Amino acid sequence: MLTTRFVDGAPNWMDLGTPDLQGATAFYTSLFGWDYEAGGPETGGYGMFMLNGKTVGGAMTVTEEQGKPSWSVYFCSADVDATAQAVEKSGGSVPFSPMDVLEYGRMGGFTDRAGAYFGVWQPKQNPGLGVVTDPGSLCWTELYTPDVPAAAAFYSAVFGWESAQMPYPGGGGAYTLIRTAGGGEEASFGGLVPLDAVPVRAAAGPHWLPYIEVGDCDAAVTQVERLGGKLTLEPLEMEGVGKFANVTDPYGAAFAVITSATASGS
Repeated sequence: MLTTRFVDGAPNWMDLGTPDLQGATAFYTSLFGWDYEAGGPETGGYGMFMLNGKTVGGAMTVTEEQGKPSWSVYFCSADVDATAQAVEKSGGSVPFSPMDVLEYGRMGGFTDRAGAYFGVWQPKQNPGLGVVTDPGSLCWTELYTPDVPAAAAFYSAVFGWESAQMPYPGGGGAYTLIRTAGGGEEASFGGLVPLDAVPVRAAAGPHWLPYIEVGDCDAAVTQVERLGGKLTLEPLEMEGVGKFANVTDPYGAAFAVITSATASGS
């Protein structure tokens, strides 16, 4: 499970790129009860979403020329420059070379061999997310990829991740769990999913999808639609997992909401 005791390879940040920061801020603060703290000139307008005084993610304006609206998932590294070298050596690319972010940390932006974008955060003054797995915070991540074994090999080479198969309830295949090195089953934080398994995800191409814990999945979906977002995958209940749905905000950034079968705080 996710915790805020971040080790190398664990998800430790997420942020939103949107063409309408004011509109997106209104959407997420209404949906999750987040507060928004705008960044000053020194951050280029990059601000923070907060939940009960703890950081749950960042947000920034992204123009059409810079990229489409999306949530990005970041993984912890003690040396982002070494991670960049590992990404390139393993067949990925480095669209955003490692750079210092004031005194807060060092970050880089990468794509895996299939083209899925992910970030890496090397903590300094900012260790990462202040809360995970509580309602209103990140609780799971999924990679939609055309080749699950190849993706597992890539991320194992870059972060040392381990993977395991979890049979679906009632049979019909297995889900590929991913976890940080040496942490065992309790270190699982996400999964690898064949790109063609979910049509709406396939249409988006290879990508990472963050899951946000909510108290009531159906109520969250209703609120998403009331606020101008869209439901892209009907709520689905899975034994031992919980009830989840895929949605987008009013500007097209995709994420999932889930009411976990056994939700626990960080």
